[in-house]
Amino acid sequence: MTEFESSVAERVMQWQRLHGRSHLPWQQTQDPYRVWLSEIMLQQTQVATVVGYYGRFLERFPDVASLARASQDEVLALWSGLGYYSRARNLHRCAQQVVAEHAGSFPSSAPLLATLPGIGRSTAGAIAAFCFAERVPILDANVRRVLTRTLGFDKDLALAANERKLWELAYELLPREDLQQAMPRYTQGMMDLGAMICLARRPLCGQCPLQACCMALQQGNPENYPVRTRKLLRKSESWWMLILRDPLGRVWLQRRASKGIWAGLHSPPVFMQRQALLDSMPPELSVSGMVEMPAFLHVLTHRDLHLHAVQVNVNRGAVFAVEEGGGWFGRDRWQTLGLPAPVRKLLEDVA
Repeated sequence: MTEFESSVAERVMQWQRLHGRSHLPWQQTQDPYRVWLSEIMLQQTQVATVVGYYGRFLERFPDVASLARASQDEVLALWSGLGYYSRARNLHRCAQQVVAEHAGSFPSSAPLLATLPGIGRSTAGAIAAFCFAERVPILDANVRRVLTRTLGFDKDLALAANERKLWELAYELLPREDLQQAMPRYTQGMMDLGAMICLARRPLCGQCPLQACCMALQQGNPENYPVRTRKLLRKSESWWMLILRDPLGRVWLQRRASKGIWAGLHSPPVFMQRQALLDSMPPELSVSGMVEMPAFLHVLTHRDLHLHAVQVNVNRGAVFAVEEGGGWFGRDRWQTLGLPAPVRKLLEDVA
């Protein structure tokens, strides 16, 4: 072990002990279920947003068995508004697999954890380090930023070979002694540094415990790291949503396909053009009675959705022919469904 490697681990752990986060509800626990739940929720989501969802999930599903027994709609309904809904579907599948194949106990090693639905290498490393003190690295976005800056790692991470090399370097920096205490402390410290100090823009280098050995700081260009040439291309789409209400105040909702945006969630029928929406309505519906609600923007990771909602009241006895899986839902029922956040807000507005 080099002096540099030893210095990085020790500095991170000392800083975390004095200045790192220790108040979050998923800290101070070695329960794999709770750590796993927090790690999945925290993927591409701010801590402040996750805290409330985390508490509600544990209240409804206090352990992996109760989550496994739930229906997918129950899970998606509780997840509604947190975004990236594939996480919720994988969460449910993972719980069922842990119960069915591992007798309700999470595997205790990162390689086995990574075989479960929705658990990638970094998430598996976090669970193994926090709960089982396994000497294994993590490489989420925050930690990747800390490492590439500290090491001056300027290879293009869009290339798999360079990503593998960074994993190797991350492993070399891990603590080697007193792992029961050191691995949770070091792992949390790297997460905290990325979230609190080593920011993507305007990093607080003067407060960083690694400033003395940070290559990017010495070069004067920390914001140039990490290097990734392949960028996500943003797309923009207009969606027209038909909100049908029957005389009882119920709305027509249908489950979306198992792949794509809002996969597996319920929503009103969606069309790519206004005319297609109009053409879908049966003759007995009066187009003159429809109300076009103000359009609004819903931003996803790689797509901007311009949503146009059209509300139409259906006369008693009218039939709307749509794909299988649809039905009329009153407020008491649609509130329990997995709904995208903008759809839930629309329904609240028209209820």
